[in-house]
Amino acid sequence: MKKTLFLNPPSYEGFDGGAGSRYQAKREVRSFWYPTWLAQVAALVPDSRVIDAPARGLSLDDILPQAKDFELAILYVSAPTFNSDVQVAEALKKANPRLMVGLVGAHVATLPEPSLEASQLVDFIARHEFDYTIKEIAEGKPFDEVDGITWRKNGKIVHNRDRAQIHDMDALPMVAPVYHRDLVIEDYFIGYLKYPYMSFYTGRGCRAKCTFCLWPQTIGGHTYRTRSPAKVVEEVALMKKMFPQVQEFFFDDDTFTDNHERAEEIARGLGKLGITWSCNARPNVPYETLKILKENGLRLLLVGYESGVQEILNNIKKGTKLEIIRRFNADCHKLGIAIHGTFIVGLPGETRETIKQTIAFAKEINPHTIQVSLAAPYPGTALYRQARENGWLKEGDLVQDNGLQIAALSYPHLSSEEIFESLADFYKAFYFRPRKIAEITFEMLKSWDMTKRRLREGAEFFRFLRTRHDGCEAA
Repeated sequence: MKKTLFLNPPSYEGFDGGAGSRYQAKREVRSFWYPTWLAQVAALVPDSRVIDAPARGLSLDDILPQAKDFELAILYVSAPTFNSDVQVAEALKKANPRLMVGLVGAHVATLPEPSLEASQLVDFIARHEFDYTIKEIAEGKPFDEVDGITWRKNGKIVHNRDRAQIHDMDALPMVAPVYHRDLVIEDYFIGYLKYPYMSFYTGRGCRAKCTFCLWPQTIGGHTYRTRSPAKVVEEVALMKKMFPQVQEFFFDDDTFTDNHERAEEIARGLGKLGITWSCNARPNVPYETLKILKENGLRLLLVGYESGVQEILNNIKKGTKLEIIRRFNADCHKLGIAIHGTFIVGLPGETRETIKQTIAFAKEINPHTIQVSLAAPYPGTALYRQARENGWLKEGDLVQDNGLQIAALSYPHLSSEEIFESLADFYKAFYFRPRKIAEITFEMLKSWDMTKRRLREGAEFFRFLRTRHDGCEAA
């Protein structure tokens, strides 16, 4: 077995872009997701190591001295940081010429040939779902016999056949021991989750066909493949024992609540553990299911609303109706379930008026907190293809030089500059109103820790607005 390093490479300061982040950019407040994709495959490779450079604040100079200790390095790369990620791969190889280097992640899965052509020092690309692909390479299996890779044979690029999707999710080992061995959980912070938190996947894939969403279209697929409820509860119990300081567990499945019966069964098991937990959800979960989840420790749902305009939801194949969203939100408010709502500005069909309508809708349904993102046409998504075909895609990167998102789409009736500015307008309109200020103030009065946290987040938020404005002017 090759001694293997799994690396989330250093990039922009505070950049959350690899191995777990859906929106690969620097956030409005300090945020880092767990590198679950890397930790999961590392659990299959004995004596491996995971280094999450951005979360640890590590530079390339910090990592290079360690390169000599490994025989295989697997780097998780993202679209916004691809060029710098390749430079990290080359630096590792130069520091240790015998090191075999492979790249994984949604970007290289979608563009394997140009990704491999970017550097002669990269040995292979592992496409799509790469767990067993990397395990076989670490075991020394010849490249000719490994499904799911793109590599060079006699100087020519070769694409081996695709690897079959994993359907027996219970066969994958738990990530908890890898977290315990390699990560400092206090490095991971999400503004709407209790601190410290812990996240992992209980399944992969999503049945929804949202045109912008990265994972289902590049790695996870559109079939929701899950661990058994018993395995999920078993791992949470282990995590609780290993990490007694954790205040909240988060299930990062694209749509944890899609299978109502499974979600309810897991919730009942979690209720017996006495833990606080949260998860992703589509805004269509019935009241009866929500009630069971809440009674068994559910605190918050992360809900992707995207827009408050039905036509735009239809354009992106969201598969939700505004009236159902309203009913879902009313149910959550009634049950005391907090919601972190996510919205996107600049999707196909967006106009100045629809942006105003979405802001009004956000204020109407009033999730506890929100995240607003700029429409990001990642390669491999239907949105990317649509943008290329219609001439909406601006040439250039997806982020500024400081790691903050740029508006990559521009329409004849709505410029990228207007889309970019609307993000700040959205945040200000939602948070700077008496009702929301009163909610946040009341929340702070109940807890000194929350007061300190909200004050810090407020300072980071205003710094975020100033930095993105300065970065845009510089561009």
